[in-house]
Amino acid sequence: MVKFGWNISRRLRRETRGAEIAETAVVLPLLFMVLLGVYWFGQAYRIYGTATHAARAGARAAVAPACTTCTALTAAQIAQNAKTAVENTMQAANLNKNQLVPTSSWTPPALCACGSANSSCGTPTACEGSVTNVCVQINVQLSYPPQGMGTCGTSVSLRYQYPYHFGIPNTSLDLGNMRLPGQAQMRLETQ
Repeated sequence: MVKFGWNISRRLRRETRGAEIAETAVVLPLLFMVLLGVYWFGQAYRIYGTATHAARAGARAAVAPACTTCTALTAAQIAQNAKTAVENTMQAANLNKNQLVPTSSWTPPALCACGSANSSCGTPTACEGSVTNVCVQINVQLSYPPQGMGTCGTSVSLRYQYPYHFGIPNTSLDLGNMRLPGQAQMRLETQ
């Protein structure tokens, strides 16, 4: 009787039928999770690149003169031109412009007004108030050379709310709270 039990035990240890199914049941969910993670992080990288490109297009629209014979634009008009360029770039990439985060909920870059001698100015330049979800800082100091005048220009910053979720919502794995930045600075065309 003991010998019979020993034979069954040895046969069961050597038996491999069904092992492939068990291994597949363990590996497939992990594989799908990795593939979904690659997709979602790839989307985040695409959105980040688009946000940076949109900020660059907005900065370019802000510094480019409207025309050579026109009167100078007001700060509100410059900011609106930048915002329009940002929104057009986002629309061309099939991104929802309503996902742009309002400037009141994030801190814009601390840039000094044009003509500052160094970066420790008292009060940084605020965003143009007429635009709510794109920070356009006009006539800011972009560089501080040791001698002479630095470079003045415009800075455009934005944050895009990443709309995808990875894992359980409202946890540390939730990427729905991720705000992807985009920022660009461009020298004034008249310099």
